[in-house]
Amino acid sequence: MGAYIIRRLLLMIPTIFGIMAVSFLITQFAPGGPVEQALANMSGQNVDLSERVTGGGEETLSQPPAGNQKAGQYRGRQGLPPELVARIEKQFGFDKPPLERFGAMLWNYLRFDFGESYYRDISVIDLVKEKMPVSISLGLWMTLIAYGVSIPLGIAKARRDGSRFDVWTSTVVIIGYAVPGFLVAIALVVLLAGGSFWSIFPLRGLTSPGFANFPLWKQVLDYFWHLVLPITAMGLGAFATATLLTKNSFLDEISKQYVVTARAKGLKENRVLYGHVFRNAMMLIIASFPGAFIGAFFGGSLLIETIFSLDGLGLLGFEAIATRDYPVVFATLYIFSLLGLVIGLISDLAYMWVDPRLDFESRDT
Repeated sequence: MGAYIIRRLLLMIPTIFGIMAVSFLITQFAPGGPVEQALANMSGQNVDLSERVTGGGEETLSQPPAGNQKAGQYRGRQGLPPELVARIEKQFGFDKPPLERFGAMLWNYLRFDFGESYYRDISVIDLVKEKMPVSISLGLWMTLIAYGVSIPLGIAKARRDGSRFDVWTSTVVIIGYAVPGFLVAIALVVLLAGGSFWSIFPLRGLTSPGFANFPLWKQVLDYFWHLVLPITAMGLGAFATATLLTKNSFLDEISKQYVVTARAKGLKENRVLYGHVFRNAMMLIIASFPGAFIGAFFGGSLLIETIFSLDGLGLLGFEAIATRDYPVVFATLYIFSLLGLVIGLISDLAYMWVDPRLDFESRDT
């Protein structure tokens, strides 16, 4: 198994390189980059007072001759002196060739040096650390609770397939899957967070004012009290998916010959189900866990963070893309790509824990 782990770790290098290379290439062609935005703002708002000249009693920006405009220049640079443009390009690191910038970025990222945000006076790593607790809280608890409920429920549905219990629980599960999480979040706010009816749950942040002065038991209670609504809104879709996946996986295993043989030998149903079927059926569930966790940890939490005023990594990534804050965009992409690959490896190792018969050494990848 050691050789397999080493191979997987080595494969992470070209994977991360490919993800970062494609993303970097896309940003080179995306319009409205940070330099262009800065130049457009300066040109439109006349903020560079040092370059203003007075003529006819009016202040105007000095304009270069029309014939001196070069192809490929930023659209927002008209009316701004070349030295100012060069200074802004240097400020954002765009004064160097793309390959040199990409190579420097990769070298820095290998050392987990992500630089500083273009628009916030803070390093990217500190910014990510600041937002991390919110995303960890949402992703971790939502995934654990969803799977903690879905696996027992899916097993119960598989054992009672076609019964009244199976029918009405399937109805609830399908409805939960069909309703978008943000609609559930809005309904919860209206009903339970002071929207129009009851004001039972808090609406902003993960803690209440004065949280640091609370006794430990009250801190724990306050923390989970703030999580009730966002976790409920996020968990319905994942809950439905995991439940149906568990049920179908168990039904598929129950119909196999080894289960018939085990029952024919006189083994009790619980022994057959949890001693033989469980470890085989859980393979598919474990395989889906990394994707569910990463989705909840990052992408799936954006709307929920916005509705419940939670300042996490999902909202940070969206704002960084909208404002072309490339250090934040690439840093979050790098972190989550690396995290996804590591969790994928952990899920493969969990296969062996569920079913020790698996032989990783014989696998080619």
